[in-house]
Amino acid sequence: MDTGRPLIREVHLEDFEREVLERSREVPVLVDFWAEWCAPCLVIAPVLEGVVREFGGQVELAKLEVDEGENMKLAGRHAVRGFPTVILFIDGREAGRFSSARPAAFIRDFIRRHLEGAASAAGSR
Repeated sequence: MDTGRPLIREVHLEDFEREVLERSREVPVLVDFWAEWCAPCLVIAPVLEGVVREFGGQVELAKLEVDEGENMKLAGRHAVRGFPTVILFIDGREAGRFSSARPAAFIRDFIRRHLEGAASAAGSR
């Protein structure tokens, strides 16, 4: 894994393809679609960050503030209807998603299930 990159970073419309879609071909990327005015978004943010750190580079977190610049276009493009919505990208494609604030145990299980599924799919190629 490339340890020179931050595990957690902000992304925008302009760099979404490179920072999420292309990057997810190397390591799964969770995208947190959030808004500053959204209380559940503020609750889940530190939980997501903590869980991503626990996985030690097996997954990265990209935070996309929907009210910033043109970022709402990405929310529309990915059919995000409420906030927070968290989408996991693997190999340039959506692998799974969940909405609303969730506990760390749920997020850990969500990531594990998808990492195991990706590993199984890679092994069958």
